[in-house]
Amino acid sequence: MEQLPESVDRDILDNRIVFALRTIRETLGCTLHQALDVFAQRYEELRRDRPDDFHLSREDYGRGFYS
Repeated sequence: MEQLPESVDRDILDNRIVFALRTIRETLGCTLHQALDVFAQRYEELRRDRPDDFHLSREDYGRGFYS
């Protein structure tokens, strides 16, 4: 994934969505919509490559988060 700091992966794995989005926006200088797209792409990559590192199931992840 583009030049994203490792903290983005940690935030995604720990269900810290807002923090990940903020870092993506600051790093890439993009809009919230673009950051959501980058987040979704990185989330899917992590689910594929590091499924055991997630603390929540796919169904429970992001529960209560509305964008």
